[in-house]
Amino acid sequence: MNRFYTGVLSGIGICSVVGVLLGSTGVVASADTYRQLNLFGDVFERVRTDYVREVKDEQLVESAINGMLMSLDPHSSYMNPKNFADMQVTTRGEFGGLGLEVTQEDGLVKVITPMDETPAARAGIKSGDLISHIDGQSIQGLTLSQAVEKMRGPANTQVKLTILRKGEKKPLDVPLTRAIIKVESVKYTREGDIAHIRVRSFTEQTEEGLNKAVQRIKAEIGSKLQGVVLDLRNNPGGLLDQAITMSDAFLDQGEIVSTRGRRGGDTQRYNARRGQLFDGIKPGVKVVVLINAGSASASEIVAGALQDQKRAQVFGTRSFGKGSVQTVIPLAGGADGALRLTTAKYYTPSGRSIQALGIDPHVLVEQAHDANSEDTKERPSEADLPYHLDEEEKRKPHVGPIVKPKPTEKYDDFQLTYALRFLRGQETIATAAETKTETKPN
Repeated sequence: MNRFYTGVLSGIGICSVVGVLLGSTGVVASADTYRQLNLFGDVFERVRTDYVREVKDEQLVESAINGMLMSLDPHSSYMNPKNFADMQVTTRGEFGGLGLEVTQEDGLVKVITPMDETPAARAGIKSGDLISHIDGQSIQGLTLSQAVEKMRGPANTQVKLTILRKGEKKPLDVPLTRAIIKVESVKYTREGDIAHIRVRSFTEQTEEGLNKAVQRIKAEIGSKLQGVVLDLRNNPGGLLDQAITMSDAFLDQGEIVSTRGRRGGDTQRYNARRGQLFDGIKPGVKVVVLINAGSASASEIVAGALQDQKRAQVFGTRSFGKGSVQTVIPLAGGADGALRLTTAKYYTPSGRSIQALGIDPHVLVEQAHDANSEDTKERPSEADLPYHLDEEEKRKPHVGPIVKPKPTEKYDDFQLTYALRFLRGQETIATAAETKTETKPN
């Protein structure tokens, strides 16, 4: 059980705080810590008694907790009981809302990516959009959790988002109808003798979805299988254990990922087990992993593992760069919500931290500008987020080949087309290297 802080409020009303730091860390509060906690108690009591209007104690405490956590990094946060319950529903792969993956920037909500086939995607909301108002009310001053809560709601109810978009002179009012967002974690489509497996997020359903895809591939393609495209584009991540399971499906041995916390003894390593999921169809089948700037966290674990273990070629554009692990710590068994706290960084098998750096593909394959997805160069990355954990080394420019679609040719999805060509032997790394090489970071 994780214990971080026990606070006792005492005095006339609430005028002082006595803190005791407990738990497995063995950290003991200093005299200065007590002084700072007493300062918090003094401010709390002054606001409670003298503010222009009455404010509930729980609102003040929750806001104080959120302020503390938001100053650490973009991914640590407090979830009240309702938000905690919503998070548990989300990781199960089903929730009510709009289908947006978001972060917070300069007091506004910034869209990382809209989820496919959701109200947000159908309404044309794009990566990089800034949400300034919800139902006409400004979100300035709201925490990210509070803003997300306002966007969620029962299916078939209406909500209006005011969007600030680069290139647009005026804000855009976008009406949406909420829906039950059923996240189909894994989606398989057949591309001739190649399997295209798209993983949209890593939820409790991912392993089952992958197994079902493999059964369909076995029935539809069988031993004629020429290759697999593992499509992790716009996948915001999710559960660590599911990313490990996905990686293990393609590896026989070796490390998948390691996590390193504050203390040396916190290091954990996760290794592949013998046997690959596709051995029953075609052992050693060729694999291409597709990533872009919307590929984050668990997606980067999978891409980094298969890249370092030389099990797959990675195509696309540099990934988001979220290299931190969050531990969800229920408070009072969940009755008081939960703490989502950044407790470790993860490292690829070669020891790379991708925090604020991302996974650099073997071949940088740019998407056609008229494709459905946004130009990845304009999308936010971990390095753009305020208070992000610093990278451990200087970001290096991509030095490998770059492939661009010809301006005269039209593609629905050039990155996928290039991956299919590669697996069919119509493209090689050598021919890709004959194109120009990038001289600036992508």
